[in-house]
Parts: sequence; C-alpha cells; structure tokens
Amino acid sequence: MFYIQTFIITLFLTVILTFLVIKIAKHFNIVDKPNQERKIHKKDIPLLGGIAIFLAFFVVLYFFKDQLLVGNLTIKHWIGFFIGGALLMIGGFLDDKYNLKPSHQVIFPILAVISVISGGIEIEKMTNPFGGFISLGFLSSIFIVFWLLGMMYTTKLLDGLDGLVSGTVAIGAFIIFLFTMTTKYYQPDIGFVALILCASCIGFLFFNFHQAKIFLGEGGSLFLGYALGVLAIISGGKIAIALLVMGIPILDTIWTIIRRIINKKNPFKFADKKHLHFRLLDLGLSIRQAVLVYYVFAAIFGLIALFLQSRGKLFALIILLVIMFLFIISLTFLDRKKRMV
Repeated sequence: MFYIQTFIITLFLTVILTFLVIKIAKHFNIVDKPNQERKIHKKDIPLLGGIAIFLAFFVVLYFFKDQLLVGNLTIKHWIGFFIGGALLMIGGFLDDKYNLKPSHQVIFPILAVISVISGGIEIEKMTNPFGGFISLGFLSSIFIVFWLLGMMYTTKLLDGLDGLVSGTVAIGAFIIFLFTMTTKYYQPDIGFVALILCASCIGFLFFNFHQAKIFLGEGGSLFLGYALGVLAIISGGKIAIALLVMGIPILDTIWTIIRRIINKKNPFKFADKKHLHFRLLDLGLSIRQAVLVYYVFAAIFGLIALFLQSRGKLFALIILLVIMFLFIISLTFLDRKKRMV
C-alpha cells in the first residue's frame, strides 16, 4: 500500500509541476521552434520539462528519505546522485535558453558523472555470464564514466518523438522496481527510488505524449538516462537489465555514431532524421505507433531480463543485436530502392 500511495503522490506532483513549468517556459519564451531539419513539430513547444520530473522525483525522495537508508547506501551516495542531477538541470536550462555549443554542453554530463563517483557509488564486481564474477577494481570509475555518459547520450539522441524517452525510461524504472522486489534480490530502497522515477515519468507523459504540450529539454533528456543508469549500478550492478530495456536505443546510438564517422560528420554534433525512430515514420507508422514499437521492445526484453540468468541475458542481448542489424539492412535496402525510383 505504501508503494501505491507514494506512486500516486509522485504522479500528481509531477502533473502539477509540469503544468507550472509549461506556463513559466512560455512566459520566458524558452521554447523549441520548428525551424531545424530534425524537428517534426509544427509550432513552438515549451522546453524545461525535465525540471518538473527532477523536482517531483527528489522532493518525494526527500520527504521519504528514511526509505533510502534501509539498505547499503548512505546519505553521501544519495547526495552525489542529487548533485549530479542538479548539474544536469542547470546545464539543460542554459542550453534550452542560450543554445550552448556542444563543447559546452558536454561539461555538465561530465560533472554529473564526477559527482556520482565522488559520492562513493561504484561497481565492485560484475557477473560473468559464463560463471563467477569479474572484479573491476580501479576500472570501476572508468566503467561508470562510459556507462553513464553512454546512457545520457542515448536518451538525448532518442528524444526525437513525443513521449519516447519518458515512456521508455518509465518502463525501465518499473522493471528495476520489479527486480528489486524479488526475494533473491530484495532491495526496498532501490525499488522505492525506481518506482518514484517511473511515477515521475508517467506524470510527465500526460503532457508529453503525442501531441506533446511540453518537451523534456536538454536537461530532462540527459537526466532520465542518468537516473536510469545510476539505478542500474546501485541495484547491484544489474547493467544487463538496463541494456535489454534500452537495447534498441543504445544500438541505434552506436550505429548513428559509426554512420556519422563514416560520412565524416561530427558524431556528437550533426543531427539528422536517420535515427531508427524517424525511419519508422518513413515506413508509414504514425508518431504514436513508432513510440509504441519502442515501448513494446523495452517491455518485452525488460521482462525477459527478470526471468533469465546471466547467460540467458547475454543471449537476449545477442538477439537484440541481430534484430537491430536486420533493421539496418532493411532500411539500407529501402533507401537504395527509393534512389533507383
């Protein structure tokens, strides 16, 4: 009953805060204008939506802070997590308002990762899918840097369709909640945080699903990847679950970077409509249908992760890789066919 009550409280708080942020963003003209190639909306849409999620998320965690200390994590860990999120909000606000250069944008995600590591969050070991564990030792911090930056930029690049990021992260957070509620991996503190993140995303989704009344903005898109990435670490290093839930977006991001390098484009600057979610629109799907495709993949592979052991999760990741490869081959074939016509 406690979880249901806090879920509802968080959801309604997010709805209220999102409504207020819409008014504030419009008043100060912090909006996304449909004047770039990558934009598909037809009118100005308020930004800063991530602030509503961030505030609702951490306000609820603060009022129920006793729930955060029932496990192995300390106040220091949670403060590091909070400061990292706050830095992303500051950087996101500045970018939404002043359109920062990419070299300036990246400063805030890097600072967020440093905050997490400084707070004492680490990965001591990872499960070896072929048996036993892999001790990371001094490589823990390096792994966290690449993992969190990868998750942040995955959700940043994924944020191209209404409700895509907020809905996918809500699914991922709920899967982690279910995982931490199982008898074998029972972690009520992590489960509580995951559920609050899920509720925050769903509350925001009321305004963000097509037709969106507000966008996440730079800070919001980065924060959701950051939060899910940190949850994957502190839930016992269960990176495989996040990889399976976010598998398609992560592989799409990797392919995008490779494609841009091949085409001699800046992989972290050049935006286009060749991401998988845009290509689904080219195939004739509506925005809602394309987003639901992502939701279905995230939910299916996330639920699969709950019932598989390490080796099974590895096979599931391979299946995801094959699916993504087939998508790329099919889309490349369709592109060539269009050129011939």
